[in-house]
Amino acid sequence: QVQLVESGGGLVQPGGSLRLSCAAPGFILDDYDIGWYRQAPGKEREGVACIRSSDGKTYYEDSVKGRFTISRDSAKNTRDLQMNNLKPEDTAVYYCATVGGCSAVRRSWYAFGSWGQGTQVIVSS
Repeated sequence: QVQLVESGGGLVQPGGSLRLSCAAPGFILDDYDIGWYRQAPGKEREGVACIRSSDGKTYYEDSVKGRFTISRDSAKNTRDLQMNNLKPEDTAVYYCATVGGCSAVRRSWYAFGSWGQGTQVIVSS
């Protein structure tokens, strides 16, 4: 079972940027579709972006389109989430996960495997 480790969170002012990284020690991420999810206090976990291993295509939840970019670095064996123009409503714990159904139809995404510890993102002035 793939164990994923998230990093890069922090406190940032509205309009700022953060870059999250997802690593998988001992596993090759090129073998998996990977998604980034987030969970805000009192809310359900939701998928925000995914990237397909077969062709590198990326898909996003509507509220982050144009602001977030998911990318792969095969040399480093990571999947990163660049987050720009952050808003207070982006405040959440962010997780990466192995996923199925990565497509333009977000409701088809499903995470499988165990969740990591996540990384906290706080957007506040």
